[in-house]
Amino acid sequence: MTLQGARERVVRTGGVELCVAELGETGQPTVILVHGYPDSKEVWSEVAPRLADRFHVVLYDVRGHGRSTPPQPLRGGFTLEKLTDDFLAVADAVSPDRPVHLVGHDWGSVQSWEFATVKRTEGRIASFTSMSGPSLDHFGHWINQRVRRPTPRRVGQLLGQGAKSWYVYLLHTPVLPELAWRGPLGKRWPRILERVEQVPGGDYPTPSLPTDAARGAWLYRDNVRPRLTRPRQDAYAHAPVQLITPLGDAFLSEKLYDDLELWVPQLTRRTLSAKHWIPRTRPDQLVSWISEFVTSVEGGRPAGVTATGKYADRFGGQLVLVTGAGSGIGRATAYAFAEAGARVVAVDRDAESAGRTAEMSRLIGAPEAWAETVDVSDEQAMEKLAARVAAEYGVVDVLVNNAGIGLSGSFFDTTPEDWKKVLDVNLWGVIHGCRLFGKQMAERGQGGHIVNTASAAAFQPSKALPAYSTSKAAVLMLSECLRAELAGQGIGVTAICPGLVNTNITSTAHFAGVDAEEEKRRQKRSARLYGLRNYPPEKVADAILRAVVRDEAVVPVTPEARGAYLMSRFTPRALRRIARLEPPL
Repeated sequence: MTLQGARERVVRTGGVELCVAELGETGQPTVILVHGYPDSKEVWSEVAPRLADRFHVVLYDVRGHGRSTPPQPLRGGFTLEKLTDDFLAVADAVSPDRPVHLVGHDWGSVQSWEFATVKRTEGRIASFTSMSGPSLDHFGHWINQRVRRPTPRRVGQLLGQGAKSWYVYLLHTPVLPELAWRGPLGKRWPRILERVEQVPGGDYPTPSLPTDAARGAWLYRDNVRPRLTRPRQDAYAHAPVQLITPLGDAFLSEKLYDDLELWVPQLTRRTLSAKHWIPRTRPDQLVSWISEFVTSVEGGRPAGVTATGKYADRFGGQLVLVTGAGSGIGRATAYAFAEAGARVVAVDRDAESAGRTAEMSRLIGAPEAWAETVDVSDEQAMEKLAARVAAEYGVVDVLVNNAGIGLSGSFFDTTPEDWKKVLDVNLWGVIHGCRLFGKQMAERGQGGHIVNTASAAAFQPSKALPAYSTSKAAVLMLSECLRAELAGQGIGVTAICPGLVNTNITSTAHFAGVDAEEEKRRQKRSARLYGLRNYPPEKVADAILRAVVRDEAVVPVTPEARGAYLMSRFTPRALRRIARLEPPL
Protein backbone atom coordinates (compact mmCIF):
# COMPACT_ATOMS: atom_id res chain seq x y z
CA MET A 1 0.00 0.00 0.00
CA THR A 2 1.39 3.42 -0.94
CA LEU A 3 0.34 6.92 0.02
CA GLN A 4 -1.20 8.39 -3.12
CA GLY A 5 0.59 11.50 -4.31
CA ALA A 6 3.42 11.19 -1.77
CA ARG A 7 6.95 12.28 -2.69
CA GLU A 8 9.48 9.70 -1.53
CA ARG A 9 13.15 9.97 -0.69
CA VAL A 10 15.81 7.93 1.10
CA VAL A 11 17.58 9.27 4.17
CA ARG A 12 20.79 7.48 5.19
CA THR A 13 21.84 7.39 8.82
CA GLY A 14 23.69 5.04 11.14
CA GLY A 15 24.18 2.32 8.54
CA VAL A 16 20.50 2.14 7.54
CA GLU A 17 18.38 3.65 4.77
CA LEU A 18 15.08 5.18 5.85
CA CYS A 19 12.17 5.38 3.41
CA VAL A 20 10.60 8.83 3.83
CA ALA A 21 7.35 10.06 2.28
CA GLU A 22 6.12 13.67 2.10
CA LEU A 23 2.74 15.24 1.36
CA GLY A 24 1.60 18.85 1.29
CA GLU A 25 3.44 22.10 0.67
CA THR A 26 6.96 22.36 2.06
CA GLY A 27 6.41 25.98 3.10
CA GLN A 28 3.82 24.92 5.69
CA PRO A 29 4.69 23.76 9.23
CA THR A 30 6.17 20.27 9.13
CA VAL A 31 4.40 17.44 10.94
CA ILE A 32 6.34 14.17 11.27
CA LEU A 33 4.27 11.03 11.90
CA VAL A 34 6.05 8.10 13.59
CA HIS A 35 4.40 4.67 13.45
CA GLY A 36 4.28 1.97 16.10
CA TYR A 37 4.69 -1.80 16.34
CA PRO A 38 4.15 -3.91 14.28
CA ASP A 39 3.15 -1.26 11.75
CA SER A 40 4.86 0.63 8.96
CA LYS A 41 4.29 4.27 7.96
CA GLU A 42 1.13 3.25 6.08
CA VAL A 43 -0.73 3.05 9.40
CA TRP A 44 -1.05 6.83 8.92
CA SER A 45 -2.54 6.57 5.40
CA GLU A 46 -5.96 7.83 6.62
CA VAL A 47 -4.46 10.66 8.72
CA ALA A 48 -1.66 12.00 6.52
CA PRO A 49 -3.71 13.09 3.46
CA ARG A 50 -6.19 14.92 5.70
CA LEU A 51 -3.38 16.80 7.44
CA ALA A 52 -1.69 17.60 4.12
CA ASP A 53 -4.35 20.19 3.32
CA ARG A 54 -2.81 22.45 5.98
CA PHE A 55 0.66 21.09 6.76
CA HIS A 56 3.83 19.63 5.27
CA VAL A 57 3.38 16.01 6.36
CA VAL A 58 6.29 13.61 6.66
CA LEU A 59 6.15 9.87 7.35
CA TYR A 60 9.01 7.41 7.52
CA ASP A 61 9.41 3.69 8.02
CA VAL A 62 11.28 3.08 11.25
CA ARG A 63 14.52 1.17 10.68
CA GLY A 64 13.83 -2.47 9.87
CA HIS A 65 10.19 -1.77 8.96
CA GLY A 66 8.44 -1.28 5.64
CA ARG A 67 10.96 -0.20 3.01
CA SER A 68 13.60 0.98 5.45
CA THR A 69 16.60 -1.31 5.80
CA PRO A 70 17.35 -3.15 9.06
CA PRO A 71 20.48 -2.58 11.17
CA GLN A 72 23.14 -5.23 11.17
CA PRO A 73 23.12 -7.00 13.52
CA LEU A 74 19.56 -6.66 14.80
CA ARG A 75 20.59 -7.01 18.44
CA GLY A 76 21.50 -3.56 19.74
CA GLY A 77 20.35 -1.91 16.52
CA PHE A 78 17.04 -0.55 17.84
CA THR A 79 18.11 1.39 20.92
CA LEU A 80 16.40 4.69 21.68
CA GLU A 81 19.69 6.46 21.06
CA LYS A 82 19.88 5.11 17.50
CA LEU A 83 16.21 5.82 16.89
CA THR A 84 16.89 9.40 17.96
CA ASP A 85 19.70 9.59 15.40
CA ASP A 86 17.20 8.47 12.75
CA PHE A 87 14.65 11.12 13.75
CA LEU A 88 17.22 13.91 13.65
CA ALA A 89 18.41 12.78 10.23
CA VAL A 90 14.83 12.84 8.88
CA ALA A 91 14.06 16.21 10.52
CA ASP A 92 17.25 17.75 9.09
CA ALA A 93 16.43 16.42 5.63
CA VAL A 94 12.79 17.60 5.47
CA SER A 95 12.89 20.74 7.64
CA PRO A 96 16.45 21.94 8.13
CA ASP A 97 15.56 25.49 9.19
CA ARG A 98 12.40 25.09 11.29
CA PRO A 99 11.45 22.88 14.25
CA VAL A 100 9.01 20.11 13.45
CA HIS A 101 5.77 18.98 15.06
CA LEU A 102 6.05 15.37 16.16
CA VAL A 103 3.19 12.84 16.29
CA GLY A 104 3.68 9.29 17.52
CA HIS A 105 1.48 6.23 18.00
CA ASP A 106 2.36 3.10 20.02
CA TRP A 107 6.13 2.54 19.73
CA GLY A 108 6.26 5.65 17.56
CA SER A 109 5.10 7.51 20.65
CA VAL A 110 7.48 5.63 22.97
CA GLN A 111 10.51 6.64 20.92
CA SER A 112 9.13 10.14 20.36
CA TRP A 113 9.07 10.67 24.13
CA GLU A 114 12.82 10.12 23.95
CA PHE A 115 13.11 12.68 21.15
CA ALA A 116 11.07 15.22 23.13
CA THR A 117 13.06 14.86 26.36
CA VAL A 118 16.75 14.48 25.45
CA LYS A 119 18.98 17.56 25.28
CA ARG A 120 20.34 17.02 21.78
CA THR A 121 16.92 17.44 20.16
CA GLU A 122 16.05 20.63 22.04
CA GLY A 123 15.01 23.31 19.56
CA ARG A 124 14.22 20.79 16.81
CA ILE A 125 10.74 19.87 18.11
CA ALA A 126 7.97 22.48 18.20
CA SER A 127 5.31 20.18 19.70
CA PHE A 128 4.65 16.52 20.37
CA THR A 129 1.35 14.63 20.16
CA SER A 130 1.50 11.28 21.95
CA MET A 131 -1.00 8.46 21.65
CA SER A 132 -0.93 4.92 23.06
CA GLY A 133 2.73 4.91 23.97
CA PRO A 134 4.29 6.17 27.24
CA SER A 135 7.82 7.31 27.92
CA LEU A 136 9.77 4.31 29.21
CA ASP A 137 11.47 6.62 31.70
CA HIS A 138 8.16 7.94 33.03
CA PHE A 139 6.85 4.37 33.11
CA GLY A 140 9.88 3.26 35.12
CA HIS A 141 9.34 5.99 37.70
CA TRP A 142 5.62 5.12 37.81
CA ILE A 143 6.49 1.51 38.66
CA ASN A 144 9.09 2.49 41.25
CA GLN A 145 6.66 4.77 43.10
CA ARG A 146 4.14 1.97 43.42
CA VAL A 147 6.72 -0.60 44.50
CA ARG A 148 8.36 1.66 47.10
CA ARG A 149 5.14 3.13 48.49
CA PRO A 150 2.45 0.51 47.97
CA THR A 151 -1.20 1.18 48.74
CA PRO A 152 -4.15 -0.99 47.75
CA ARG A 153 -4.96 1.42 44.90
CA ARG A 154 -1.36 1.58 43.67
CA VAL A 155 -0.90 -2.17 43.87
CA GLY A 156 -4.10 -2.61 41.90
CA GLN A 157 -2.84 -0.22 39.23
CA LEU A 158 0.48 -2.07 39.06
CA LEU A 159 -1.17 -5.48 38.72
CA GLY A 160 -3.66 -4.13 36.19
CA GLN A 161 -0.95 -2.75 33.91
CA GLY A 162 1.13 -5.88 34.44
CA ALA A 163 -1.74 -7.94 33.06
CA LYS A 164 -2.16 -5.59 30.08
CA SER A 165 1.57 -5.93 29.30
CA TRP A 166 1.46 -9.69 28.71
CA TYR A 167 2.75 -9.31 25.17
CA VAL A 168 5.91 -7.55 26.36
CA TYR A 169 7.00 -10.65 28.25
CA LEU A 170 6.41 -12.84 25.20
CA LEU A 171 8.41 -10.53 22.92
CA HIS A 172 11.42 -10.94 25.20
CA THR A 173 11.50 -14.68 24.65
CA PRO A 174 14.10 -15.80 22.07
CA VAL A 175 13.06 -17.01 18.60
CA LEU A 176 9.38 -17.67 19.38
CA PRO A 177 8.06 -14.20 18.40
CA GLU A 178 9.90 -14.37 15.10
CA LEU A 179 8.48 -17.83 14.34
CA ALA A 180 4.95 -16.73 15.27
CA TRP A 181 5.02 -13.57 13.15
CA ARG A 182 6.56 -15.28 10.13
CA GLY A 183 4.04 -18.10 10.55
CA PRO A 184 0.38 -18.20 11.61
CA LEU A 185 0.21 -14.90 13.55
CA GLY A 186 1.44 -12.84 10.60
CA LYS A 187 -1.23 -14.38 8.35
CA ARG A 188 -4.05 -13.90 10.85
CA TRP A 189 -3.09 -10.46 12.15
CA PRO A 190 -5.24 -8.44 9.69
CA ARG A 191 -8.32 -10.46 10.63
CA ILE A 192 -7.51 -10.10 14.33
CA LEU A 193 -7.36 -6.30 13.95
CA GLU A 194 -10.71 -6.28 12.17
CA ARG A 195 -12.44 -8.45 14.74
CA VAL A 196 -10.89 -7.23 18.00
CA GLU A 197 -9.99 -3.61 17.24
CA GLN A 198 -12.69 -2.88 14.63
CA VAL A 199 -9.97 -1.71 12.24
CA PRO A 200 -11.50 -1.38 8.74
CA GLY A 201 -10.45 -4.05 6.29
CA GLY A 202 -8.68 -3.40 3.02
CA ASP A 203 -5.02 -3.26 2.07
CA TYR A 204 -3.79 -2.53 5.61
CA PRO A 205 -1.48 -3.78 7.02
CA THR A 206 1.17 -4.06 4.31
CA PRO A 207 2.58 -7.38 3.06
CA SER A 208 5.83 -6.62 4.94
CA LEU A 209 4.06 -7.11 8.29
CA PRO A 210 5.56 -10.53 9.21
CA THR A 211 9.10 -9.31 8.60
CA ASP A 212 8.45 -5.93 10.24
CA ALA A 213 7.03 -7.57 13.36
CA ALA A 214 9.83 -10.11 13.62
CA ARG A 215 12.52 -7.44 13.39
CA GLY A 216 10.59 -5.00 15.56
CA ALA A 217 10.67 -7.37 18.53
CA TRP A 218 14.13 -5.88 19.14
CA LEU A 219 12.49 -2.55 19.98
CA TYR A 220 11.33 -4.21 23.19
CA ARG A 221 14.46 -6.28 23.82
CA ASP A 222 16.87 -3.38 23.35
CA ASN A 223 14.98 -0.83 25.43
CA VAL A 224 12.26 -1.97 27.83
CA ARG A 225 14.27 -3.70 30.55
CA PRO A 226 17.17 -1.20 30.65
CA ARG A 227 14.89 1.85 30.84
CA LEU A 228 12.32 0.47 33.25
CA THR A 229 15.02 -0.62 35.71
CA ARG A 230 17.16 2.53 35.31
CA PRO A 231 14.86 5.37 34.18
CA ARG A 232 16.40 8.73 33.40
CA GLN A 233 16.01 11.43 36.05
CA ASP A 234 16.01 14.29 33.52
CA ALA A 235 13.21 13.09 31.20
CA TYR A 236 11.47 16.47 31.06
CA ALA A 237 9.71 17.50 27.86
CA HIS A 238 11.20 20.59 26.23
CA ALA A 239 8.17 21.18 23.96
CA PRO A 240 4.40 21.37 24.47
CA VAL A 241 2.83 17.91 24.59
CA GLN A 242 -0.67 16.79 23.63
CA LEU A 243 -1.64 13.43 25.14
CA ILE A 244 -4.44 11.51 23.39
CA THR A 245 -5.61 8.54 25.44
CA PRO A 246 -7.97 5.93 23.93
CA LEU A 247 -10.03 4.77 26.88
CA GLY A 248 -10.55 1.27 25.47
CA ASP A 249 -6.84 0.54 25.00
CA ALA A 250 -6.28 -3.14 25.75
CA PHE A 251 -2.54 -2.67 26.27
CA LEU A 252 -2.14 0.51 28.30
CA SER A 253 -3.95 1.79 31.37
CA GLU A 254 -4.88 5.47 31.45
CA LYS A 255 -3.50 5.49 35.02
CA LEU A 256 0.00 5.39 33.51
CA TYR A 257 -0.32 9.10 32.85
CA ASP A 258 -1.53 10.19 36.30
CA ASP A 259 1.67 12.07 37.16
CA LEU A 260 2.57 13.28 33.69
CA GLU A 261 2.33 16.97 34.64
CA LEU A 262 5.50 16.48 36.70
CA TRP A 263 7.42 15.78 33.50
CA VAL A 264 5.60 18.01 31.01
CA PRO A 265 5.36 21.74 31.79
CA GLN A 266 2.86 22.35 28.95
CA LEU A 267 0.43 19.44 28.74
CA THR A 268 -2.87 19.11 26.89
CA ARG A 269 -4.94 16.02 27.67
CA ARG A 270 -7.49 14.44 25.35
CA THR A 271 -9.45 11.22 25.79
CA LEU A 272 -11.20 9.20 23.14
CA SER A 273 -13.73 6.40 23.40
CA ALA A 274 -11.83 3.97 21.19
CA LYS A 275 -9.41 1.08 21.23
CA HIS A 276 -5.67 1.04 20.55
CA TRP A 277 -5.36 1.57 16.77
CA ILE A 278 -6.89 5.04 16.58
CA PRO A 279 -4.89 6.16 13.48
CA ARG A 280 -7.02 3.61 11.61
CA THR A 281 -10.33 3.84 13.51
CA ARG A 282 -10.54 7.57 14.41
CA PRO A 283 -8.53 9.49 11.78
CA ASP A 284 -10.93 12.44 11.56
CA GLN A 285 -10.78 13.12 15.30
CA LEU A 286 -7.00 12.82 15.34
CA VAL A 287 -6.68 15.24 12.42
CA SER A 288 -8.90 17.74 14.21
CA TRP A 289 -6.91 17.57 17.45
CA ILE A 290 -3.48 17.54 15.78
CA SER A 291 -4.42 20.48 13.55
CA GLU A 292 -5.79 22.49 16.47
CA PHE A 293 -2.72 21.76 18.60
CA VAL A 294 -0.14 22.51 15.91
CA THR A 295 -1.95 25.70 14.91
CA SER A 296 -2.07 26.90 18.51
CA VAL A 297 1.67 26.34 18.95
CA GLU A 298 2.51 27.97 15.62
CA GLY A 299 0.34 30.95 16.55
CA GLY A 300 2.08 31.40 19.87
CA ARG A 301 -1.11 30.74 21.81
CA PRO A 302 -1.23 28.56 24.93
CA ALA A 303 -1.11 24.94 23.87
CA GLY A 304 -3.59 23.75 26.47
CA VAL A 305 -7.25 22.99 25.96
CA THR A 306 -9.04 26.33 25.74
CA ALA A 307 -12.43 24.86 26.62
CA THR A 308 -13.28 24.98 30.31
CA GLY A 309 -15.91 22.25 30.72
CA LYS A 310 -15.09 19.11 32.68
CA TYR A 311 -15.40 17.10 29.45
CA ALA A 312 -13.08 19.40 27.47
CA ASP A 313 -10.57 16.59 26.96
CA ARG A 314 -13.29 14.39 25.48
CA PHE A 315 -15.27 16.56 23.05
CA GLY A 316 -12.77 19.16 21.86
CA GLY A 317 -13.10 19.59 18.10
CA GLN A 318 -15.92 17.06 17.72
CA LEU A 319 -18.99 17.93 15.66
CA VAL A 320 -22.21 17.81 17.67
CA LEU A 321 -25.69 18.36 16.21
CA VAL A 322 -28.60 19.12 18.53
CA THR A 323 -32.22 19.35 17.39
CA GLY A 324 -34.67 21.45 19.34
CA ALA A 325 -31.68 23.61 20.27
CA GLY A 326 -33.61 26.87 20.37
CA SER A 327 -34.64 26.52 24.02
CA GLY A 328 -34.83 24.26 27.06
CA ILE A 329 -32.90 21.00 27.17
CA GLY A 330 -31.69 21.41 23.58
CA ARG A 331 -30.19 24.83 24.18
CA ALA A 332 -28.60 23.74 27.47
CA THR A 333 -27.13 20.68 25.74
CA ALA A 334 -25.68 22.78 22.91
CA TYR A 335 -24.09 25.09 25.49
CA ALA A 336 -22.65 22.16 27.46
CA PHE A 337 -20.99 20.70 24.37
CA ALA A 338 -19.76 24.17 23.38
CA GLU A 339 -18.19 24.62 26.80
CA ALA A 340 -16.44 21.28 26.27
CA GLY A 341 -14.89 22.64 23.06
CA ALA A 342 -17.12 20.86 20.54
CA ARG A 343 -18.23 22.36 17.25
CA VAL A 344 -21.99 22.77 17.43
CA VAL A 345 -24.81 22.68 14.89
CA ALA A 346 -27.89 24.14 16.58
CA VAL A 347 -31.06 22.99 14.81
CA ASP A 348 -34.53 24.36 15.51
CA ARG A 349 -37.67 25.22 13.57
CA ASP A 350 -37.35 28.77 14.95
CA ALA A 351 -34.48 30.37 13.01
CA GLU A 352 -34.01 33.23 15.47
CA SER A 353 -33.78 30.92 18.48
CA ALA A 354 -31.33 28.61 16.69
CA GLY A 355 -29.21 31.63 15.75
CA ARG A 356 -29.05 32.82 19.37
CA THR A 357 -27.98 29.37 20.53
CA ALA A 358 -25.22 29.19 17.90
CA GLU A 359 -23.97 32.69 18.72
CA MET A 360 -23.80 32.01 22.45
CA SER A 361 -22.14 28.62 21.81
CA ARG A 362 -19.28 30.40 20.08
CA LEU A 363 -18.92 32.82 22.97
CA ILE A 364 -18.67 30.12 25.63
CA GLY A 365 -16.14 27.84 23.96
CA ALA A 366 -17.24 26.28 20.67
CA PRO A 367 -14.51 26.74 18.02
CA GLU A 368 -17.32 26.95 15.47
CA ALA A 369 -21.10 26.94 15.72
CA TRP A 370 -23.82 27.15 13.10
CA ALA A 371 -27.59 27.56 13.15
CA GLU A 372 -29.85 25.49 10.92
CA THR A 373 -33.62 25.82 10.57
CA VAL A 374 -35.69 22.69 9.96
CA ASP A 375 -38.88 20.95 11.00
CA VAL A 376 -37.66 17.53 12.12
CA SER A 377 -40.95 15.92 11.10
CA ASP A 378 -40.33 16.92 7.45
CA GLU A 379 -38.51 14.01 5.85
CA GLN A 380 -37.30 15.88 2.77
CA ALA A 381 -36.15 18.86 4.81
CA MET A 382 -34.18 16.53 7.11
CA GLU A 383 -32.58 14.82 4.11
CA LYS A 384 -31.44 18.19 2.79
CA LEU A 385 -30.13 19.15 6.21
CA ALA A 386 -28.12 15.93 6.53
CA ALA A 387 -26.58 16.42 3.09
CA ARG A 388 -25.76 20.08 3.81
CA VAL A 389 -24.19 19.35 7.21
CA ALA A 390 -22.01 16.58 5.77
CA ALA A 391 -20.88 18.75 2.85
CA GLU A 392 -20.21 21.94 4.80
CA TYR A 393 -19.28 20.87 8.33
CA GLY A 394 -18.44 17.16 8.15
CA VAL A 395 -19.89 13.94 9.54
CA VAL A 396 -21.50 14.40 12.94
CA ASP A 397 -19.70 12.77 15.88
CA VAL A 398 -22.55 13.18 18.38
CA LEU A 399 -26.21 13.48 17.38
CA VAL A 400 -28.76 14.66 19.96
CA ASN A 401 -32.34 14.11 18.76
CA ASN A 402 -34.04 16.38 21.27
CA ALA A 403 -36.87 18.18 19.42
CA GLY A 404 -40.26 17.33 20.86
CA ILE A 405 -43.74 18.65 21.65
CA GLY A 406 -46.14 18.03 24.52
CA LEU A 407 -49.70 16.70 24.25
CA SER A 408 -52.10 16.01 27.12
CA GLY A 409 -55.62 14.66 27.08
CA SER A 410 -57.54 11.43 27.37
CA PHE A 411 -57.32 8.82 24.64
CA PHE A 412 -60.83 9.53 23.30
CA ASP A 413 -60.28 13.29 23.33
CA THR A 414 -57.09 12.91 21.28
CA THR A 415 -57.92 13.24 17.59
CA PRO A 416 -56.14 11.47 14.73
CA GLU A 417 -54.64 14.86 13.83
CA ASP A 418 -53.28 15.17 17.38
CA TRP A 419 -51.78 11.70 17.17
CA LYS A 420 -50.18 12.43 13.82
CA LYS A 421 -48.65 15.68 15.01
CA VAL A 422 -47.10 14.28 18.19
CA LEU A 423 -45.82 11.13 16.48
CA ASP A 424 -44.42 13.12 13.53
CA VAL A 425 -42.28 15.27 15.81
CA ASN A 426 -41.52 13.07 18.81
CA LEU A 427 -41.02 9.78 16.98
CA TRP A 428 -40.53 10.42 13.27
CA GLY A 429 -38.20 13.34 14.01
CA VAL A 430 -36.00 10.91 15.95
CA ILE A 431 -36.29 8.28 13.21
CA HIS A 432 -35.26 10.78 10.53
CA GLY A 433 -32.26 11.95 12.59
CA CYS A 434 -31.08 8.42 13.39
CA ARG A 435 -31.57 7.19 9.84
CA LEU A 436 -29.80 10.07 8.10
CA PHE A 437 -27.03 11.14 10.46
CA GLY A 438 -26.60 7.66 11.94
CA LYS A 439 -26.09 6.25 8.46
CA GLN A 440 -23.37 8.83 7.80
CA MET A 441 -21.63 7.80 11.03
CA ALA A 442 -21.83 4.13 10.10
CA GLU A 443 -20.52 4.71 6.56
CA ARG A 444 -17.60 6.77 7.86
CA GLY A 445 -16.62 3.85 10.08
CA GLN A 446 -15.14 5.94 12.89
CA GLY A 447 -17.78 5.46 15.56
CA GLY A 448 -19.92 8.14 17.16
CA HIS A 449 -22.86 8.50 19.50
CA ILE A 450 -26.61 9.08 19.17
CA VAL A 451 -28.66 10.52 22.02
CA ASN A 452 -32.45 10.35 21.79
CA THR A 453 -34.50 12.37 24.26
CA ALA A 454 -37.33 10.18 25.49
CA SER A 455 -39.04 10.86 28.83
CA ALA A 456 -39.94 9.31 32.16
CA ALA A 457 -43.35 9.01 30.47
CA ALA A 458 -41.79 6.23 28.36
CA PHE A 459 -42.05 3.82 31.30
CA GLN A 460 -44.60 5.64 33.47
CA PRO A 461 -48.17 5.17 32.13
CA SER A 462 -50.67 7.99 32.61
CA LYS A 463 -54.26 8.28 31.53
CA ALA A 464 -53.60 11.97 30.84
CA LEU A 465 -50.72 11.40 28.39
CA PRO A 466 -51.57 8.45 26.11
CA ALA A 467 -50.20 9.95 22.89
CA TYR A 468 -47.14 11.62 24.43
CA SER A 469 -46.22 8.54 26.48
CA THR A 470 -46.67 6.30 23.44
CA SER A 471 -44.32 8.47 21.36
CA LYS A 472 -41.68 8.48 24.07
CA ALA A 473 -41.97 4.75 24.75
CA ALA A 474 -41.39 4.21 21.03
CA VAL A 475 -38.29 6.42 21.17
CA LEU A 476 -36.99 4.35 24.09
CA MET A 477 -37.48 1.06 22.25
CA LEU A 478 -36.07 2.50 19.03
CA SER A 479 -32.95 3.53 20.95
CA GLU A 480 -32.54 0.06 22.47
CA CYS A 481 -32.91 -1.62 19.06
CA LEU A 482 -30.52 0.79 17.38
CA ARG A 483 -27.99 0.39 20.17
CA ALA A 484 -27.90 -3.35 19.51
CA GLU A 485 -27.55 -2.88 15.75
CA LEU A 486 -24.78 -0.27 15.90
CA ALA A 487 -22.74 -1.74 18.76
CA GLY A 488 -20.38 -3.53 16.39
CA GLN A 489 -19.64 -0.28 14.57
CA GLY A 490 -18.48 1.66 17.61
CA ILE A 491 -21.61 3.84 17.67
CA GLY A 492 -23.29 4.20 21.04
CA VAL A 493 -26.98 4.98 21.46
CA THR A 494 -28.51 6.50 24.58
CA ALA A 495 -32.11 7.17 25.57
CA ILE A 496 -32.33 10.14 27.95
CA CYS A 497 -35.50 10.05 30.06
CA PRO A 498 -36.09 13.30 31.98
CA GLY A 499 -38.87 13.78 34.49
CA LEU A 500 -40.25 17.19 35.43
CA VAL A 501 -37.79 19.71 33.96
CA ASN A 502 -38.32 23.44 33.95
CA THR A 503 -38.56 24.16 30.21
CA ASN A 504 -41.10 25.89 27.99
CA ILE A 505 -42.58 22.62 26.67
CA THR A 506 -45.40 22.95 29.21
CA SER A 507 -46.36 26.45 28.10
CA THR A 508 -46.55 25.31 24.46
CA ALA A 509 -48.12 21.86 25.03
CA HIS A 510 -51.50 21.11 23.47
CA PHE A 511 -54.35 19.93 25.70
CA ALA A 512 -56.84 17.83 23.75
CA GLY A 513 -60.58 17.99 24.33
CA VAL A 514 -60.75 21.51 25.80
CA ASP A 515 -61.39 24.96 24.36
CA ALA A 516 -58.70 27.58 23.84
CA GLU A 517 -59.33 29.36 27.12
CA GLU A 518 -59.15 26.17 29.17
CA GLU A 519 -56.03 25.08 27.28
CA LYS A 520 -54.32 28.35 28.12
CA ARG A 521 -55.26 27.96 31.79
CA ARG A 522 -53.84 24.44 31.90
CA GLN A 523 -50.66 25.55 30.15
CA LYS A 524 -50.10 28.24 32.76
CA ARG A 525 -50.83 25.89 35.64
CA SER A 526 -48.53 23.14 34.34
CA ALA A 527 -45.79 25.69 33.70
CA ARG A 528 -46.22 26.92 37.28
CA LEU A 529 -45.95 23.37 38.65
CA TYR A 530 -42.80 22.69 36.63
CA GLY A 531 -41.42 26.05 37.76
CA LEU A 532 -42.01 25.15 41.40
CA ARG A 533 -40.20 21.85 40.80
CA ASN A 534 -37.46 24.00 39.21
CA TYR A 535 -35.23 21.20 37.92
CA PRO A 536 -32.94 23.03 35.46
CA PRO A 537 -32.32 21.79 31.92
CA GLU A 538 -28.58 22.25 32.53
CA LYS A 539 -28.64 19.14 34.74
CA VAL A 540 -30.17 17.15 31.91
CA ALA A 541 -27.47 18.46 29.57
CA ASP A 542 -24.79 17.34 32.02
CA ALA A 543 -26.41 13.89 32.14
CA ILE A 544 -26.30 13.76 28.34
CA LEU A 545 -22.57 14.49 28.17
CA ARG A 546 -21.90 11.99 30.95
CA ALA A 547 -23.98 9.35 29.15
CA VAL A 548 -21.97 9.83 25.94
CA VAL A 549 -18.67 9.56 27.82
CA ARG A 550 -19.79 6.41 29.65
CA ASP A 551 -21.81 5.01 26.73
CA GLU A 552 -24.89 4.52 28.89
CA ALA A 553 -28.01 2.92 27.41
CA VAL A 554 -30.96 4.35 29.37
CA VAL A 555 -30.56 7.38 31.62
CA PRO A 556 -33.50 8.50 33.76
CA VAL A 557 -32.93 12.09 34.89
CA THR A 558 -34.50 13.65 38.01
CA PRO A 559 -35.40 11.69 41.18
CA GLU A 560 -38.98 11.03 40.06
CA ALA A 561 -37.76 9.64 36.73
CA ARG A 562 -35.30 7.31 38.45
CA GLY A 563 -38.02 6.21 40.86
CA ALA A 564 -40.48 5.50 38.07
CA TYR A 565 -37.82 3.58 36.14
CA LEU A 566 -37.10 1.34 39.13
CA MET A 567 -40.83 0.80 39.73
CA SER A 568 -41.35 -0.13 36.09
CA ARG A 569 -38.78 -2.88 36.50
CA PHE A 570 -39.55 -4.17 39.98
CA THR A 571 -43.08 -3.04 40.94
CA PRO A 572 -44.96 -2.41 37.69
CA ARG A 573 -48.35 -3.13 39.32
CA ALA A 574 -47.90 -0.17 41.70
CA LEU A 575 -46.96 2.07 38.78
CA ARG A 576 -50.15 1.07 36.96
CA ARG A 577 -52.24 2.01 39.96
CA ILE A 578 -50.57 5.40 40.15
CA ALA A 579 -51.45 5.91 36.48
CA ARG A 580 -55.14 5.85 37.38
CA LEU A 581 -54.89 8.97 39.55
CA GLU A 582 -56.27 12.24 38.27
CA PRO A 583 -53.49 14.61 37.09
CA PRO A 584 -53.14 17.87 39.10
CA LEU A 585 -54.30 20.12 36.26
